Amino acid sequence: MKNVQQGTSESRTKEAEAPVRPGDFDIETIASSLSATGSELQEKAVEAIEDTKAAVQSAAQQAAFKAQLLQRREARAREQSTYKIAAIAASCGVTAMAISAVYFRFTWHIREGSQFPMLEAAATLLLTFGGVVGMEMYARWAHKVLWHDYEPGWSLHKSHHEPRLGPFEANDIYAIANAVPAMALCLYGFMTPTLMGGVCFGAGLGITIFGIMYMFIHDGMVHRRFPVGPIAEVPYLKRCAVAHQLHHSEKYGGVPWGMFLGPQELEALGAKEELDKLCQELQFRSKS
Repeated sequence: MKNVQQGTSESRTKEAEAPVRPGDFDIETIASSLSATGSELQEKAVEAIEDTKAAVQSAAQQAAFKAQLLQRREARAREQSTYKIAAIAASCGVTAMAISAVYFRFTWHIREGSQFPMLEAAATLLLTFGGVVGMEMYARWAHKVLWHDYEPGWSLHKSHHEPRLGPFEANDIYAIANAVPAMALCLYGFMTPTLMGGVCFGAGLGITIFGIMYMFIHDGMVHRRFPVGPIAEVPYLKRCAVAHQLHHSEKYGGVPWGMFLGPQELEALGAKEELDKLCQELQFRSKS
């Protein structure tokens, strides 16, 4: 029994002490396994690097977008502030001048003991209203014929149909151009104590009032170049604003060309239903 155990023990010792021969292992299998493992690790490393790059790029893009958005908001706020100051200053200055001019226009020419010129005052009042209505008709005609169809006029007006850079645009020159005849009529009427003087004075006031109205509704309410406060909640003015937005869409060939009678132009084309729908959507958005 002892001899058997000793033989087994000796055989195990010999097997343990036996040298490892190259043929005992498949070198190609081991190399292939190591190569596959290395390739997998390399692919995972490349994927990790790509994911990291993508995450860094995404974070950088988001940060750049937020920075650009903030810059745009700040620039827009500055533009609105600049134009608002200019609009309010011009409106207050022109309004104060108009009131003073009306007062002195009739008191200055009244001689001691003479009566108040009722006919001149009536002519001034009538032409003031007529000047406002007449300017709407003129603006409708000029907008189409002179500013869109006429190439030199369009060269200035097209800035109003493009993204604005800064608080002002080339199209603003038309506001100054319309102010020239208004000031000339007011000055002549102020200096001339006759019925014709009262007529010219009233026409100049009408053009001036229309210009102020147009600035607040068109520039402030429609294009939001400055806030207009409670004016934006007036239903008919909202309708005018929506109608003018349809002009910029050119869906109806540029109609409406006017501002305050723009809804009537669209209704004449059969676009009343769309105008009503857009006004309802605007009302819904303002409430939500």
